[in-house]
Amino acid sequence: MTLPVREEFKSLTAIALPLVLAQLAHVGMGFVDTLMVGRLGPEPLAGIALGALLFFFFQIVALGVLAAVTPLVAQAFGSRDMGGAARAARQGLWLATALGLPGFVLLRSSSAVLLAMGQEPAVVAQSAAYLDAVAWGFWPALLFGALRSFFEGVGDTRPIMTIMAFGVVLNVVANDALMFGRWGLPALGLAGTGYATTLVFVLMTVAVVGFLRWRHSRFRVLAGLRRPDLATLRELLRVGWPLSLSRAFETGLFAATGLLMGLFGQAQLAGHQIAIQSASMAFMVPLGISIATSVRVGHAVGRSDAAGVRRAGAIGIGLSAVTMAGTALLFWLAPRLVIGLYLDPGAAANAEVVRFAASFLAFAAAFQIFDGLQVSAAGALTGLKDTRVPMVLALVAYWLIGVPVAVLFAFVVGLEGRGLWLGLTIGLAAAAVLLLLRFGRGSLASVVAVLDRVSPADPIR
Repeated sequence: MTLPVREEFKSLTAIALPLVLAQLAHVGMGFVDTLMVGRLGPEPLAGIALGALLFFFFQIVALGVLAAVTPLVAQAFGSRDMGGAARAARQGLWLATALGLPGFVLLRSSSAVLLAMGQEPAVVAQSAAYLDAVAWGFWPALLFGALRSFFEGVGDTRPIMTIMAFGVVLNVVANDALMFGRWGLPALGLAGTGYATTLVFVLMTVAVVGFLRWRHSRFRVLAGLRRPDLATLRELLRVGWPLSLSRAFETGLFAATGLLMGLFGQAQLAGHQIAIQSASMAFMVPLGISIATSVRVGHAVGRSDAAGVRRAGAIGIGLSAVTMAGTALLFWLAPRLVIGLYLDPGAAANAEVVRFAASFLAFAAAFQIFDGLQVSAAGALTGLKDTRVPMVLALVAYWLIGVPVAVLFAFVVGLEGRGLWLGLTIGLAAAAVLLLLRFGRGSLASVVAVLDRVSPADPIR
């Protein structure tokens, strides 16, 4: 039965709100790090700009693969196959280990690459101190991601919300202690931020294991961990790699922009970190809406409601655009208010950083709506299990359009950092247009194709 617009909106927002809070908690640690490192000065702020973008790029790519745990657990749980749900989560832990060890090595050996790319040696030294410390938290972060996906798959998300909120609070305390040497501990500066993040991920992983044993002991997820199940691992990789690559293409655009920004000096890099961190926080709202849109589109497919698919997708996309319009106005009309969260905009020593940050926030205001449109359209397509074509569209938008435009205007036209942000904006705009066209023109055909493939026993029913 087709739901009216008002009921669809209520259902979508009921799902979206806790997801938005979860995403805000997830990115909150990086936000806290940037705020607190700003108290150390422009050079450490530039250092974490490089270090954090590398750490979170590797993390996002790896978690993209591990996100496949969620649908595998959900389908098994829906068919009352408790063993299958446990097996998917268990092999997610194996996959997290397989991805965590090379990630650790890459993070701790990144200094030579950054220097070869022309980054300032003083900034690279700061970045290396952070990466050497935070690399120890990479594997625990992936273990937590795999078990988080299990909780999502069985529909039990409150423990994850509790743990992540605890993680944000703990990160503030650990940063203060290890960065500035509280309670008799050494003042480690930027390296202290990395060790604080590692500590938080370790304790979050311990906490999620505790909740797993307490609330879902009947699944016996942690039993039989001695050897991998190759068939389940292959299925995780088959489902996860398109989503991982899509995330890599988008995140890679932002990472490349940050690396290129370092070529224009410490002040532009620090200003970029302020603007990109602010935009990342705002992005968590449409990201939560995007996941909810995917759920609602999937529900409509399950009840063979083609009109409901279009309605759920349109409402989710529209809601994302409206919320991002609000943050766009904030960035455009009150940039100094935003900058003041990170450093004192009235201090003479910060004047150059503030000038660049305000300029970049103007571009961030322009791409807010495009960012909301592209992520919600991608969520609607995910609800149709349409992930491979969006992966190709992401490649085209970000790397065949966004990056060339950024390089052209930054280095050839001579706009430097502003040119890089222009490339970001155009790449996101291209992604929004391509994904909206894919959903708008192809959603009904996709529904028909999905329904034709679905058997009565398929969990989509």
